Amino acid sequence: MSALLASVLLSLVSAVAYAAAAILQERIAATTAPSRYALLRRGRWWAAVVLNGVGALLHVAALGLGPLTVVQPLGVLTIVIAAPLAAVMVKRPVTADAWRGIVLVSVGLAAILMFTGAHQSRPLTDPEQYAVAGAAVSVIVLLVGIAVAARGAHRAGARSVALAMAAGVAFGTASVCVKAVAEGWALTSLTAALPVLALIALFAVTGLATSQASYRGGGLAAPLATATVVNPVVAATVGILLLEEGFRYGAPGALTALAGALLAGRGLIILTGTSTAQSAAEHTAPVETGGTGTVVIPRPAAAPSAPRAAAFADRAPVAAPGPRMTVPDTVPDEVPVTVPDTVPDRLRVPTSH
Repeated sequence: MSALLASVLLSLVSAVAYAAAAILQERIAATTAPSRYALLRRGRWWAAVVLNGVGALLHVAALGLGPLTVVQPLGVLTIVIAAPLAAVMVKRPVTADAWRGIVLVSVGLAAILMFTGAHQSRPLTDPEQYAVAGAAVSVIVLLVGIAVAARGAHRAGARSVALAMAAGVAFGTASVCVKAVAEGWALTSLTAALPVLALIALFAVTGLATSQASYRGGGLAAPLATATVVNPVVAATVGILLLEEGFRYGAPGALTALAGALLAGRGLIILTGTSTAQSAAEHTAPVETGGTGTVVIPRPAAAPSAPRAAAFADRAPVAAPGPRMTVPDTVPDEVPVTVPDTVPDRLRVPTSH
């Protein structure tokens, strides 16, 4: 088995692990109240952490065998695999549009793989690694700031996308650093590699935190698609500009690979729209049609202001006709009400002649 084929297979298994982790993270975000430490008490969250770790280890192995321009685009398979995997894990059906998106992404990735060069890239120098890391930190800080501003403006969608972009930048930069360490491991001592290893850990933790935060209020599809696209774009850009990675057959091969990337992007848009609609339907509260339920009655409005109360102070109270009714001092927040099993479409109102 060639090194390129081994890197492709490892990337496929890594995408499965990442997809399963993303589904668990989205389910946790949808069913857990916002809390700083509540996630640490959830077994499913730790399962997602383990799956992300397994995916990361397989990804590291793939990066050690194949170029960034091959391994990173295969990460797009995460969202492709997430659709059928969600059908198994959370009983979410795969629609015809979703299958169409899966086919488009698969064909686009096949075009990228066919025209990507397999020659060995050069390793990044230390100044180049720190320059890439510094640029990535600046972009992440900017995106997190945008997310904070969007949260203050009550724009959950913009917040989710900004955090997902930050996660994609963090994971893509971590992959670049991992490849640098993997290629120079035999020539570099552990002590010399510690700064880069610390950067890898920093970007990995940042990516995990921002990706988890992006799922709250954003569903599964939009954050996952955003992070999945930004990740390979960041890594492939570094690979082409700094590592001298390229495509077969020169300009025609590069244009064909670009067309494949656009085709895969179109498939991702279809998958995103389909999954967003399904996620919105799943989060719609069910309506009870019968039995005994609880109807929440809002509290009375606040007392009028002093000037408004003074304007009516000189008016005599008007007694309403009919029997007197005693109103308790406190009104409960919830009152149980029995709802009939069937409700007629029209209520017949008697009329007087």
